[in-house]
Amino acid sequence: MASATSPLSFLISHPQSTKPVPSLPFLKRSRLHCTTSSTTAVSAKHHRRPAEENIRQEALRLHPDCDSKYSAWYAPFPLNEEDPNERYSLDEVVYRSKSGGLLDVKHDMEALAQRSGSYWRELFDSRVGRTAWPYGSGVWSKKEFVLPCISPDEIVSLFEGNSNLFWAERLGKEHLDGMPDLWVKHCGISHTGSFKDLGMTVLVSQVNRLMKQPMGRSIIGVGCASTGDTSAALSAYCAAAGIPAIVFLPADRISIAQLIQPVSNGATVLSLDTDFDGCMRLIREVTAELPIYLANSLNSLRLEGQKTAAIEILQQFDWEVPDWVIVPGGNLGNIYAFYKGFEMCRALGLVDRVPRLVCAQATNANPLYRYYKSGWKEFNPITAETTFASAIQIGDPVSIDRAVFALQATNGIVEEATEEELMDAMSLADRTGMFACPHTGVALAALFKLRASNVIGVNDRTVVVSTAHGLKFAQSKVDYHSGTIADMACRYKNPPISVKANFGAVMDALKKSLNNGKI
Repeated sequence: MASATSPLSFLISHPQSTKPVPSLPFLKRSRLHCTTSSTTAVSAKHHRRPAEENIRQEALRLHPDCDSKYSAWYAPFPLNEEDPNERYSLDEVVYRSKSGGLLDVKHDMEALAQRSGSYWRELFDSRVGRTAWPYGSGVWSKKEFVLPCISPDEIVSLFEGNSNLFWAERLGKEHLDGMPDLWVKHCGISHTGSFKDLGMTVLVSQVNRLMKQPMGRSIIGVGCASTGDTSAALSAYCAAAGIPAIVFLPADRISIAQLIQPVSNGATVLSLDTDFDGCMRLIREVTAELPIYLANSLNSLRLEGQKTAAIEILQQFDWEVPDWVIVPGGNLGNIYAFYKGFEMCRALGLVDRVPRLVCAQATNANPLYRYYKSGWKEFNPITAETTFASAIQIGDPVSIDRAVFALQATNGIVEEATEEELMDAMSLADRTGMFACPHTGVALAALFKLRASNVIGVNDRTVVVSTAHGLKFAQSKVDYHSGTIADMACRYKNPPISVKANFGAVMDALKKSLNNGKI
């Protein structure tokens, strides 16, 4: 039995010392687990679902219907001034507005605002770390802000999200003038190794919903064009749902680690002799002719999942708003998704402001940067050149208008990084304990530049978004540390030292490394 001086007893006798908990029905049972070990076991057994019932079935039993108080729909982006009532059901297969423009998912903000900001904060906090379906997911723990009317039985989740927000102490201290409040949101710590999982769980769930309806649409599969990470995420979620996935990849332009993911998950993979923009044109043509659901960021459903990374950042800072958030940009949906997440929380009173956003592009694929430097006067698509940041090697981004809107709304900035700058930034970060991908290197290089020019202050709370795991781009690191990249000094390379297998040679090598400050 717990003694009177045990931590459990202290929590019982001093309830004011615990974090405030919302009075929500599904939380009440957790308060029963704080007496004796035997009572805990009895309580757990009493409240556990029936042995023959899985977590999805439990969710259906507890929440059989969608919450009709909240709703969402497609609307043109930007809103159609000539027809402000133009909107489409999320159950329609539609990718563009009447005018041919992009669509955006809109929520009934008036209905959501009937609850206070503190209610939403406490609700979302209460779901963290749970296994209750589907709230164990970092995306679906914010279900009311994502797809409020989808049934638990229709959701396809791999418990994505809830990714690490870690303090980059040494990087800030030693390489950024002593920045004490530098953080990295590691979205690459996810099921398929990139942030794309956040959006794909939403899109594949909605497709699953459409296919399960009594008069289900004749969708035969889901397709995408990809520079690697999108195809990995789509293939995994389609495999989990038993839905065919079709992937168009640019031949010889993605890493083996990225290619093997859709292959392993059973997708139909077409390797095409073109770049990403060419793959994108072809997938649009194919989905116009065949009942294949389009999964690219032209489809705004994915942004609803991706925006939850912004909400997670606020949550991880105890609902305090950072000063800056730096996001790598290629097809540019993600920068808008982060804006949507931050702005939705501000509009509903969870926080009182939004951070300034920075979109970081590789110099070899920088159409947004060029547009920004022109003063937003004229956008010109480009033919993207080869970059180690291959997932953002896009010259004609679909979400250009969304990105500009997000940046202008947050007094944002666009910065670029050369191949040498991004690889050096990635490798320097690795020296401080990270294992960054080249795309994170782009964002880090942007941070170095903005810090050097004092645009970002030394004490500004700054978050760098890491979009993928470094293991997916190991070959770029091998090339860097081997010093084999043409026209690149590879300043932070650290190749293995070949040493004869005798004590004297080993001691000489270690002394040399110690004298150079290497170890």
